[in-house]
Amino acid sequence: MSRTVAVIGGGAIGLSVAWRAAQAGWTVTVHDPAVASGASWVAGGMLAPLSEGWPGEDAVLAAGAASLQRWPDFGRELEALSGESLFTSDGSLTVARDAADAADLRRVAEWLETQGYRLDLLSRAEIRAAEPSLAPGIRLALLAATESAVDNRALVRALRRATVDAGVAFTPQAVTDVDALDADQVVIAAGTAAARLWPGLPVRPVKGEILRLHHRPGVAPAPTRTIRGSVHGRPVYLVPRGDGIVVGATQHESGEDTQVTVAGVRDLIADAGALMPSIGEYELYETAAGLRPMSPDNLPILGRVSDKVVLAAGAGRNGILLTPLSADAVVAELSGTPLAEAKTCSPDRFDGLGASIDRVRK
Repeated sequence: MSRTVAVIGGGAIGLSVAWRAAQAGWTVTVHDPAVASGASWVAGGMLAPLSEGWPGEDAVLAAGAASLQRWPDFGRELEALSGESLFTSDGSLTVARDAADAADLRRVAEWLETQGYRLDLLSRAEIRAAEPSLAPGIRLALLAATESAVDNRALVRALRRATVDAGVAFTPQAVTDVDALDADQVVIAAGTAAARLWPGLPVRPVKGEILRLHHRPGVAPAPTRTIRGSVHGRPVYLVPRGDGIVVGATQHESGEDTQVTVAGVRDLIADAGALMPSIGEYELYETAAGLRPMSPDNLPILGRVSDKVVLAAGAGRNGILLTPLSADAVVAELSGTPLAEAKTCSPDRFDGLGASIDRVRK
């Protein structure tokens, strides 16, 4: 018998779930009035669980690393199916401009080693040799050679092509009532809107502004690696693209606001220039803002909450990184065999969500 699943949300995670579910034999419909938009369209595309790791966030690191491990095969399969070129950087470099930042880098490196990841600390001379366009005042850097980045817009184009080829149907219907959907199973992968579809889901919107810069003739080329740093306490990253650099990202608890502010653009340009002085000569091609769907503990919420509904929510600032793990976890839930690597991401860690799972298990 045909098994049907409705996926609410057509961002990177929703499309990946739909694609993998169709490959597993499900008849899939994606419900989204604006497929491949929202946070997936605005994202920086970093695949950097080690660089973003912080002592004490062991579960966040484990989930991100499990998804990073899936990315090479996941990305190559999509590239072969779609003809898109996805990967844009070779490694990540987190830099320190002062003594306090350098101390933090050493602390992170020591913690990562206890988790089984040995990263290299680079001196001033090694930094200049690796990325000559960076500011000469940078005193220390942490190199994560296994990390990467992808072009998020190429990713959603590739996923749209892959889902169509796999037989996934699309409807622009905006879902307001999960119970009204005529499907055997429902997957909620609707970003910040997920909280409106499942009562008690602890997902909140956090605005992030980004800049897309185009390279101009005669200007220093973009770094080959993703560059991360902190300027005046503000985190900033530079992600290479084929035509330039993506600079991000601000972070504001501002509800559903997606307007780009003058202050946000000013700070991003100033902070990026502190890491790479020549960036001021690039063309400011686009400014954009998206809403990150954040969970209270920075872990995604992946798993079953009723006999019909599975969540793929709360990926936060790591939605692109967590895409392959989220898809595998959801398809495993649909088949009744939960994915061990996603156990810490289960909804039952939150009061009110876990109760519904207990009823299912009984």
